Amino acid sequence: MTRLRDLGIAIGELPTGPHNAITDIPGTLVGHATIIHDEPRIARTGVTIVMPNEGDIWRRPVFAAYHSFNGCGEMTGLLWVDESGQLSHVGTVHEALIAYAQEYGHTEHGSLPVVAETWDGWLNDMDGFHLKAEHVYRALGSLAGGQVAEGNVGGGTGMICHEFKGGIGTSSRVVETKSGTYTVGALVQANHGSREDFRVNGVPVGRLVDPIGTPVPWAEPADSSSVIVIVGTDAPLLPFQCRRMAKRATVGFARAGGVGHNGSGDIFLAFATGNELGQAEGPRTLRMVPNQHLNQMFVAVAEAVEEAIVNAVVAAETMIGWQGHTAYGLSVDELATIMADYPSTDRRSPRAPHHQ
Repeated sequence: MTRLRDLGIAIGELPTGPHNAITDIPGTLVGHATIIHDEPRIARTGVTIVMPNEGDIWRRPVFAAYHSFNGCGEMTGLLWVDESGQLSHVGTVHEALIAYAQEYGHTEHGSLPVVAETWDGWLNDMDGFHLKAEHVYRALGSLAGGQVAEGNVGGGTGMICHEFKGGIGTSSRVVETKSGTYTVGALVQANHGSREDFRVNGVPVGRLVDPIGTPVPWAEPADSSSVIVIVGTDAPLLPFQCRRMAKRATVGFARAGGVGHNGSGDIFLAFATGNELGQAEGPRTLRMVPNQHLNQMFVAVAEAVEEAIVNAVVAAETMIGWQGHTAYGLSVDELATIMADYPSTDRRSPRAPHHQ
């Protein structure tokens, strides 16, 4: 698996965590189940699960909030996120997550899993109904910290991003504030964007890639698409601050070339693990980073989301799917050449170092 930094290309100025992944947030785990087969029907799909608090999210919920940049998509459970400001499940396949929680004694109360989707019908025969409870259980069983598989894996299996093969991508940043040092991470399921809009560190890569060597997957330019972004941090944030973090994912999304087309489902969810929210018999003491100390965390969200989207494209490989449709992977050699040859004066200007 190739990542952007393997090519000597770094986005932004903040340092990454040790794995440059959302799993750099202590206790945050990621698991995948990938479904690829040609018989009896073509399957190019899967499920990816992000689980805070070492997987004990049922007993130890976290504060969360979301931002719908363009709402032509679906993420279940958001009314409860709005109502309570708490996240008790992150994953896919609503019924399987509830069954899993009951089977393993994780909850005695009703469950409202947060489940997001992006359309993979160009490569995957969606009428095959391939995704089953067993795949959700497999993803739950694979939950782990450390390095995260990217590209054609889990929910990213059938994704197409900026008319290259897309998929799962992740990145992280370590932020020093006056309130302390925190980790901010992002994971994306990238299935959005047109080729001509794709940028890497300000370089218009999508316009410079050889269209003969790497054709777009369809005849007409993309004008509807989706991306799911999960942002997390170990900072003690309250739900309204999580919403502010989720909104800043839009900055990274736009820097990589995202627009938010009319038919797009661009939904961003942010969670914060810095407060313990288990069952309490009385008043609870909560902590929060002062709003005036959040600026660098906003920068971290933008950088991590931008790099996660690019990582999703860089890690993905060419895939042939339903009806012979092909989504071509971006050549990492061509990307490296484009980035090396592009005039540095035309790239995004670096910011002066700043800490808050």
